[in-house]
Amino acid sequence: MIPARGYAAEDATTPLGPFNFERREVGENDVLIDILYCGVCHSDLHQARNEWGNSIFPMVPGHEIVGRISQVGSGVTKFKEGDLAGIGCFVDSCRTCSSCQEGLEQYCEVHNVGTYNSTELDGKTPTYGGYSSQIVVDEKYTLKVAESLDLSRVAPLLCAGITTYSPLRHWKVGPGHKLGVVGLGGLGHMAVKLGASLGAEVTVLSTSPNKEADARALGAHKFAVTRDASHLAEYSNYFDFILDTVSAPHDLNLYLSMLRRDGTMILVGAPPEPTPLASFSLIPKRARVVGSMIGGIAETQEMLDYCAEHNILSDVEVIPINEINQAYERMLRSDVKYRFVIDMASL
Repeated sequence: MIPARGYAAEDATTPLGPFNFERREVGENDVLIDILYCGVCHSDLHQARNEWGNSIFPMVPGHEIVGRISQVGSGVTKFKEGDLAGIGCFVDSCRTCSSCQEGLEQYCEVHNVGTYNSTELDGKTPTYGGYSSQIVVDEKYTLKVAESLDLSRVAPLLCAGITTYSPLRHWKVGPGHKLGVVGLGGLGHMAVKLGASLGAEVTVLSTSPNKEADARALGAHKFAVTRDASHLAEYSNYFDFILDTVSAPHDLNLYLSMLRRDGTMILVGAPPEPTPLASFSLIPKRARVVGSMIGGIAETQEMLDYCAEHNILSDVEVIPINEINQAYERMLRSDVKYRFVIDMASL
């Protein structure tokens, strides 16, 4: 076994702190990655505090991982020692179900192995995430990262980037489309950058008037304050697509009123409670409410390559690992632009 160091939540109420554990030995198809940066996702906080009721403790969070490969197994063909690599939200899947066979491993129908707060395919061995010194992953679930990019700004692409890229690609959002983005946080700021890059007219829908300048700097063409009815009149029957990135409770019906006939509202945020949905928000327009998760390995690699080609990176605040508990509290106050990233050299 390989000794590793990290930060862990021992239970749902204790602050994260130093934690020593072991990684498996490098197998024939595995790579060992020395972690350089790990993004801090809002789901890390949800899981560390057991807000979704499925937490496994002790827990080492983190699924936005960028590092450098220090060892490869004898059967590895995609990577060599010294290569940069990325790991996203999952590290394995059953490989045989229809979703896995179609390159949609994120929707594995048997067992998608989360990067943390999950178990390996044996159903027993816990997985530990990227708030740590090293990680061992099968090369099939490992991603190539361009050497030319700021790695701290690449890390959040492995979750926030692919979470917004995947639905934009799946529903073929592009030139001629009007896209509304609900919320301007870690997910929302990536949705703005990617939507604008793909050629859509992007409007940020926010409760915070003071975010307008940032929204426009990120590439938004328009900005509307959703708490002010006078700001919304011009957006009735306006959008082809609305990408909802908000994980706090909010009224979906308000946004559905802004869709055109046959418009689509895409949910990628995960509020803690069910949200009321009025039938007559949908019926008169043949509107759709759909959900999307992350992307499969192939699509995530496509996203990384696209972002490298178009110089699309996350806006981040880099922190040392010993500030992670303060970062969680700041996330709750939306006091970050737009993603915390841990410099793992501080471990």
